[in-house]
Amino acid sequence: MSENKKVIGEIKELLTHNAKSYMMYAALLVIMIVFQIWTGGLFFTAGNISNLFNQAAYVAVLAIGMTLILILKHIDLSVGYVAGLSGAVAAILMEKAGVNVWLAILIVLAMGLVIGFIQGSIVTKIGVPAFVTTLAGMFIFRGLLTRSLSGTGTIVIDDPAYKALCQGFLPDIPGNTSGIHIVTMIIGVLLVAAIVAGQVKARNNKIKYGFQVTSFPVFVMGMAAVSVVILIVCWMLACYRGIPVSAVIVGVILAAYSFMLSKTRLGRYIYGIGGNEQAAELSGVNVKKVTLFAFVSMSVLAAVAGILYSSRLSSATPTAGNAFEMDAIASSYIGGTAVSGGVGKVTNAIVGTFVIMSLTNGMNLMGIDISYQYIVKGIIFIIAVAFDIRSRKIMNN
Repeated sequence: MSENKKVIGEIKELLTHNAKSYMMYAALLVIMIVFQIWTGGLFFTAGNISNLFNQAAYVAVLAIGMTLILILKHIDLSVGYVAGLSGAVAAILMEKAGVNVWLAILIVLAMGLVIGFIQGSIVTKIGVPAFVTTLAGMFIFRGLLTRSLSGTGTIVIDDPAYKALCQGFLPDIPGNTSGIHIVTMIIGVLLVAAIVAGQVKARNNKIKYGFQVTSFPVFVMGMAAVSVVILIVCWMLACYRGIPVSAVIVGVILAAYSFMLSKTRLGRYIYGIGGNEQAAELSGVNVKKVTLFAFVSMSVLAAVAGILYSSRLSSATPTAGNAFEMDAIASSYIGGTAVSGGVGKVTNAIVGTFVIMSLTNGMNLMGIDISYQYIVKGIIFIIAVAFDIRSRKIMNN
């Protein structure tokens, strides 16, 4: 009995000291349950969960890049229309100029790199604040997007390979007639095994070097909860058409950026600059180069987001990109990126993305007017930032 009380007490302490991290998971769970009830069970259907992944893909990619920018205490307001312009350029290259789909994608990614380099150079070498630089960029790229489609209007994209990027699904084992996507379940089991193995290794390393860790029962319960969630999601996707290709693209980008931030010198530099730029510079960190990298990275990811968005719609439109940057910024802050910089995780930004996109998806299912959707998003955003500021004041006191 005393052992149970000890475990319960440890869980309470863990929740108290990590309230900020767990709050977004709780918020996501509450939002999903509420919409499941309000939509009469439509939210937690296999088809809608799959659709949610495709809806969230472009915002998730933007949120990953935006997290780096916000950690460095900068901002990029141009990413929405960089994404919109990227989709338009890809459509023009493929449908009007007859360029091969993969070459068109490479050209668009190169364009994103150049845009990021130009804007990053203006910020780091000329010294124009990022807010001003990217606000100007937002106007410029919006104008370029409108101009590029002025003669044709919306361009319909017919290339099947391009459309598969945000409409396609991973293929299953040939000959499978069970109605369950076997490859999806295999991937789910492998993902759980990889996460558990990684967490066990990390825990053992902490114990080895004398760091404090949670008790074994609490650790097992945490791993069990994560494993159950992953397997349930994979089961739902397997009952539909499997894992969307867009989810794989986001997963690869997420894994790469998560590794970079947590395991490389560049990641340590990014956190160091965000925490104290002057101290980082005195320590020998090339602040300008790291900042330039973040802006280049952001614009390349914006190009990826534009490709995913136009792929999902099978078209490029003059309105693409509108308010994309707001969803990305909100996702990062809801995911726990500090307003003061220096703190943030790309994995948490993905959770923030699902909070934002679950709201959008659920309200769309209910037929709620777009004007009310913006109001609800704004309220959630201000609550998230207020909670971040409040929690930091409490921790400092």
